[in-house]
Amino acid sequence: MNKQEKVNFIINKLQELYPTIPIPLDHTDPYTLLIAVLMSAQSTDVRVNQITPLLFDRADNPYDMVKLSVDEIREIIKPVGLSPMKAKGIHGLSQMLIDHHNGIVPQTYEELEAFPGVGHKTAAVVMAQSFGIPTFPVDTHIHRLMYRWNLTNGKNVVQTEKDAKRLFPEEKWNDLHLQIIWYGREYSPARGWDLEKDIITKTVGRKSVLNEYYKKLKK
Repeated sequence: MNKQEKVNFIINKLQELYPTIPIPLDHTDPYTLLIAVLMSAQSTDVRVNQITPLLFDRADNPYDMVKLSVDEIREIIKPVGLSPMKAKGIHGLSQMLIDHHNGIVPQTYEELEAFPGVGHKTAAVVMAQSFGIPTFPVDTHIHRLMYRWNLTNGKNVVQTEKDAKRLFPEEKWNDLHLQIIWYGREYSPARGWDLEKDIITKTVGRKSVLNEYYKKLKK
């Protein structure tokens, strides 16, 4: 298979497995998604989805959020980890939304990344999932799979994102980003990986990755 054939195989297989794509983080609008994605750093989506209802019950918009103190926010979100930093970010970005954006979540990288606690990936997720703007947020699953599939050198997420955008058609970016995440969780995890179930890597995988896998199996 040449690279284009590999890419087509991956797109078709993911579409077959995930014709409808669930959104991992529960939210009702761009603001609640922004807060949920910020909270998900170094935490699991399952844990975040358990905690966001408690927070959004108290405040599901920036105007109500700034009425809570940073300490009150931190107390609610403590189970997701890194709560001191995340609570400051949530309170700070809510105030900035009110002061600079009339409480409305903006739709550009530049404006979103100006908020505390919001990096490139968080901004990309909000732009894709709330506004349908084509982006390709790279998380650990996508970074791992793009390397396993020999579509990037795996040096860093910036390079992985560039390679993904270069290889995959723009109109598919938002779907593929989620499909790859779900595939990584279900079929190609970092730990407890069973290559027999991982049809994509088995078919298009990087030779060195496959050799390493089989070598470990023999041990």
